[in-house]
Parts: sequence; C-alpha cells; structure tokens
Amino acid sequence: MWKFKVGNIQIGQNHPLVVVSGPCVIEDETHTLRCAQFLKALCERHGIQLIFKASYDKANRSSINSFRGPGLERGLEILQRVKTEFDLPILTDIHHPEEAAPAAEVCAIVQIPAFLCRQTDLILAAGSSGAVVNLKKGQFMAPWDMKHVIEKLASTGNDKIILTERGTSFGYHNLVVDMRSIHILRKFGFPVCFDASHAVQLPGGMGDQSGGQREFILPLAKAALAAGAHLLYLESHPHPEKAKSDKHSVISYDALEMLLRDAVLLHDLIQNSLAIC
Repeated sequence: MWKFKVGNIQIGQNHPLVVVSGPCVIEDETHTLRCAQFLKALCERHGIQLIFKASYDKANRSSINSFRGPGLERGLEILQRVKTEFDLPILTDIHHPEEAAPAAEVCAIVQIPAFLCRQTDLILAAGSSGAVVNLKKGQFMAPWDMKHVIEKLASTGNDKIILTERGTSFGYHNLVVDMRSIHILRKFGFPVCFDASHAVQLPGGMGDQSGGQREFILPLAKAALAAGAHLLYLESHPHPEKAKSDKHSVISYDALEMLLRDAVLLHDLIQNSLAIC
C-alpha cells in the first residue's frame, strides 16, 4: 500500500481517518473561510485529519443558469487564504490541462472529475503538476478499468494517487454503489476514498439540476469504511437548502458530526484488522 503525506496529514493504511469536506463550490470568501474554520474545529475534536475541498468552477452543471463559482484566479486566491489562515491542505477539481499548474501551486491535491477520468491530456497535466492526484472513477466505468487511468498518470512519474469511488450509473437519473469496488480499487495499491456525497446524487433528476437522496449518505459512508475505504469525501454546508451547488446531496453540519463520531471508531476497527493491501 502506497502511503504519503499531504502537509501534516498521513494518508494510507493504518493512519487516522481522513475526511475531505467543504462546500461543493466557493460561494464567496467569507462563507468559505467560515466553513473551513468550523470544519477544522470539528475534525480536531474527533481526531480526524481534514482536507478542505471547494471548487472554483463547477464546469459540468446541468443548466447554463447554474451557479459556477468565482473562477480560477479569484477562486485560488480564496483557497490560498484557507490554506494560510487554517493550515489546511486543499483539494480542488480541474477541468482543463492548463489549470493543473496554477491549481497545484495552492492545492495539495488536484482532482480529476469522474466525467473526465479518461481525458488523457488532463490526467497527464495533473500528474506533471507534482500535486497529489485524486482520480474519481467514472460513473460509466468498471473499477478494474481504472488500471488504464492509473497507468496514464504514473507515466508522468507521479505515484501520489488517491482513487475515489462515487457510484455507477444505473438507468436514468440514478446511481448505485457496488461496495465490491472498494476492495477492487484497494488492490491497485493506492489509498481509496469514498465519495458519499456524489454517490447519492440523482443526476439531472430535477430537470435543470441534479437531485439527491441525502438520507443515504450516512449508511453508505459507513458501508464504505467497512469495505476498507481510507478516506471519506463528504461535501458539507451550514445550510444545505441554501447551497448554491448540489444542495440535495451536501450534508448538514449536525449530520456530519453525528457521522464522524461513528466513522472514527469504524475506520480504526476495520483498518487495523484488514489483511489485504
């Protein structure tokens, strides 16, 4: 099992639980800083390692009228403030190869969105940036087919890779999670993350936006930890009903704290007992 550090955070087998959390999109500077402050204090109370996540541009929205965020330049300025003021590693997603280098100057982890996980130039640019790369498995891909995505990234000499399961398309406007995928992805030897937020989405389920079934975040997150996931990806918001992106699948702070209390115990139990990887 590959292990590596992201700032002061240890990722991999037999290390404390890592949670990736934050609002889906940067809504404004004040909101983003308040989210980071709250999440850092919450995770410290529960002995959890936090990676702060927010997107500067949601380039794959359902509608032309959907809120996208402040854009690359302004978004990275805000994320730099989070990094500096709260001493947190940052994760953000990139959509074009030319975004990889500037994003990596601020963010410890650059993320390849699930829809773009076969975009060769994007993957090569992410790998060449020197950042840790979070590869999200496409909704349309079998977990074993991530081998080819990993090979593309590894060709850059970058082996700091996280593999993320986020559900598989199942008919129209629906996703399902096959927990066997966690076991299969672990066998590639890299830390595995479970994205409990996007796994409960109903893509395009509300016509001009995606729906979601927030009530399944907790059971799916716990199931993924039981299956051996090293990290949990949980987009969060102080007022989910007011979130400017993915409001049907972000988790409230109250529900997040309830989940984290159980998640720490479950993660430690499973990671200490698993013989695989």
